[in-house]
Amino acid sequence: MKIRNLFFAVSFFAMFNIMIADPAEVGSTAPTASALTDAGEMLDLADVYAANDYTLVYFYPKADTPGCTKQGCSLRDAYEELDAKGVAVIGVSYDKVEKQRAFKEKYNFPFTLLADTEKQVAKAFGADGMVFASRSAYLIHDGKVVYADHKGSTTEQAADVLGFLAQ
Repeated sequence: MKIRNLFFAVSFFAMFNIMIADPAEVGSTAPTASALTDAGEMLDLADVYAANDYTLVYFYPKADTPGCTKQGCSLRDAYEELDAKGVAVIGVSYDKVEKQRAFKEKYNFPFTLLADTEKQVAKAFGADGMVFASRSAYLIHDGKVVYADHKGSTTEQAADVLGFLAQ
């Protein structure tokens, strides 16, 4: 009986892993997808890439939680420097538009947050988790991923990206 239960558990997790895409890697084509912004408007990432020298797409599990707040505030505090280097910042989680809007307003984020309730953006980047988006960040330049942080910084997210750009 224990072997049978073990077999089913292993089979379940194997099937689950097949359903989750590998994370986007440096050198790969920039993933494209669309989702609603914190303002309730549809945003296509391809349009953002075309309009900016760099685009930082960062994923966080849940709006207004400690780690996600630190990650967003890191980017907020360095926003002027990122913007001066031509970086557009887009934050993504599975939260609904209203939750994203409240999170943005509470912490005065000067960048767009996407309400990826259908998980299309997270799937495109391979940042899709079963319950939450996987904390990660991707810098896009000329249609390619040039920087990928699969572990996802919190307090150092902006410093990590700025360090990469300084190289």
